[in-house]
Amino acid sequence: MKHESKEEHIMSDEAGADQRPVSRRDALKAAGLAGAAALSTGAVASAQTADKTPIAVQAKNPYGGVPSGGITFPQYYRPTPYLASNNIYYPGQEAIGPDEMRISFIGSTPIPVTRVQAGTCIMVELGSGKRFFFDFGSGCMRNIIAMAVPLQTVNDIFFTHLHVDHYADLPYLFAFAPWMGRWKPLRVHGPSGRTPKDGIKHMIEGMKMMTHWHTDSFNASPIGDGYEVEVNEFDFRDDNGICYNKDGVTIRHWRRSHTKDGASAYRLDWNGLSFVWTGDGRPDELSLELAKGVDVFVTEVQPDTVNISALKFGMPPIIGMTTIDQAHSPHYAVGYMFNKIQPRLAMVTHMSYDEELIPEILAGIRVHYSGFFQFGAPDVVVVNVTKDAIWTRKAALPEAGNMARPSPREAIDLFDLSLTNLEVKFPDPQHTIADMLEQTVRDREIDPKKYYPPDMYREPQRNFPNGFKIDVREMVIKKVREKIQTKLSGAKDKLQKLIEGD
Repeated sequence: MKHESKEEHIMSDEAGADQRPVSRRDALKAAGLAGAAALSTGAVASAQTADKTPIAVQAKNPYGGVPSGGITFPQYYRPTPYLASNNIYYPGQEAIGPDEMRISFIGSTPIPVTRVQAGTCIMVELGSGKRFFFDFGSGCMRNIIAMAVPLQTVNDIFFTHLHVDHYADLPYLFAFAPWMGRWKPLRVHGPSGRTPKDGIKHMIEGMKMMTHWHTDSFNASPIGDGYEVEVNEFDFRDDNGICYNKDGVTIRHWRRSHTKDGASAYRLDWNGLSFVWTGDGRPDELSLELAKGVDVFVTEVQPDTVNISALKFGMPPIIGMTTIDQAHSPHYAVGYMFNKIQPRLAMVTHMSYDEELIPEILAGIRVHYSGFFQFGAPDVVVVNVTKDAIWTRKAALPEAGNMARPSPREAIDLFDLSLTNLEVKFPDPQHTIADMLEQTVRDREIDPKKYYPPDMYREPQRNFPNGFKIDVREMVIKKVREKIQTKLSGAKDKLQKLIEGD
């Protein structure tokens, strides 16, 4: 006769007189299955079975059953009507729909910046033609250019806070975009702080000081007001305050708990669609309240795997532990927030996309949340959103992407063109080369005639001419004439061939 262990005897007693006894092995096996199911689908285990077999697990699909549709994919996870490709986003080859929002994770990491992850930056494009940027981390300009966004049109940048990994590429944009033809002020938005030195206005003034040599020397070219900055510094304590309200777009902000006062989250609403980017911070009740009903909710995640990170990066675990506990959201907390907010799509970014740790991050999120979830990493994840559909893809970025030209619509805005104004008047430079460079240095330059081939030589144009302008009407007429001439020449050649053939 087999003798029961003490634990097995207790389990038999607890099973009850009307149930079949459950062995320790079966109980542990069932508990493990229930835990795994809860982790992946939020399932609830049932201990009641009609035939008194061992504990069974009842899986639950949060969106209702759709055969072959996946457990966590809702029925609205399908391509929007405007996609050129369901699988890949080809930069510059796909127009956004008039009722569509497109969210692109231009950069997705705090540190380290790698070939596949630039610093955190999210681009939101609307079917109305508006474009916004949220944060502007290190290396994001590389991806913005590869995404075929004209450098001159990058504007309206919203900063969640002033840690360097959220604004590092701003000086690069500030320094070069005016030279490319953005002769209007750069527009930036961000929070104030406890003191004037802690707000975005002070940071921008520091950037101007840091880039003085660059901007002063570039003022030998047409710059206009390109080195001016319109700073919208809002009161960081004004929770749910409006910091942008134009052309049907409303952007609100609220405080986040992130080491120091002045960190903010944002919510954008347009045409019945909405987007939230929390920036960095601890899980908080205010975000749960103000993000309710949002279509796409994006937050940061710093997985609480500091002992593993110590082995990877050589950083003492205590540093990672206190950093998370002071300023960030671990993966369990992110899942908790998702479950409370219930967005149409929940996403995380601002994370090092270590493929061996991704399953662990997902497991931590699934402890609390079983709904529609995607990673906003690595670069560049693209999300298309309409009222009826949400679809995610990766962008195909060229290795040698060059700067894109502004579209006719963008050019009209850049240069204030209209039916009554068809001239592009270039700003006069503030300096000549003689103003900035000593004659003795210029006298040491090699005569261009010594290195130009004779038939390619041109007289150097050292100073940009004042009063320079382009008449768009003349350009259009010239192009029309060229096309007509080309067609006439082609028709003449065909006629000549026909005559010769006869």
